[in-house]
Amino acid sequence: MPNPTTPATTDTTSRLTRILRAARLLLHIVSGLIQSSIYPHVDQQWQRRMAKNWSARLLSILSIRLRYQGTPPSLETLQAMLAANHVSWLDVYSLQMVCPARFVAKAEIRGWPLLGWLSRNAGTLFIERSKRSDTARINKHISEALASGDRVAVFPEGTTGDGKALMHFHASLLQPAVNVEAMLYPVAIRYTNMAGELSTAAPYVNISMIESLRRILREPWINVELIFGTPIDSNGKNRRELARWVEHAIANALFLPVPHKTPGTPSGHPSESQ
Repeated sequence: MPNPTTPATTDTTSRLTRILRAARLLLHIVSGLIQSSIYPHVDQQWQRRMAKNWSARLLSILSIRLRYQGTPPSLETLQAMLAANHVSWLDVYSLQMVCPARFVAKAEIRGWPLLGWLSRNAGTLFIERSKRSDTARINKHISEALASGDRVAVFPEGTTGDGKALMHFHASLLQPAVNVEAMLYPVAIRYTNMAGELSTAAPYVNISMIESLRRILREPWINVELIFGTPIDSNGKNRRELARWVEHAIANALFLPVPHKTPGTPSGHPSESQ
């Protein structure tokens, strides 16, 4: 029998609270759609401010408590690329709150109600992951964005995971960092619940967007932590080497095993042949 003095770790919000939060969320998304209509017509500084403020409000409505460690790219860093592990659709807005950037996302997101339109207007770069030939097209757009001073964020795993393990980091979308000799910033993302354990509500794996929102709205709050690793200079490196460096940095930050290791290569020291 549970001890009544033991703090509960499965507390959920009341039905009324969930309804009120859902209503505020809908209004906020509508306000985002209105803002996104002018987003492409303002300068980069205003775009970053709009993205940061809107994302901060979204996380507040959903009771997502964010903190970060390390140093994100500064405004003076003109060609910066972020590479992060992928757990949830919340990853995008968590990163936007700290370091506004353009994101590379799977093409299916374009069809999402409301959020798909919002993503399109905010300059998201969409890739058809089922078409290998689409990589060359999207890499050209990423290179152009980096060259123009935009930050670009990618998720090298290519899909979301439950936060308990990392999947193999694919190197293909890191080629633009090599092309323009960008600084590459590894970012580790972790979600925890009230008890400090890995959140089971935040991961977006094998569920619908509606079910994901239901799980998040049931939680009193969710903690998200972003850990910015030491930036990697892409000059003189190939994309596979960059993928291994990022993979190791994020695995170490999250205390998770490295999903890929080249035989004979010490951990954390990728070889040029990877």
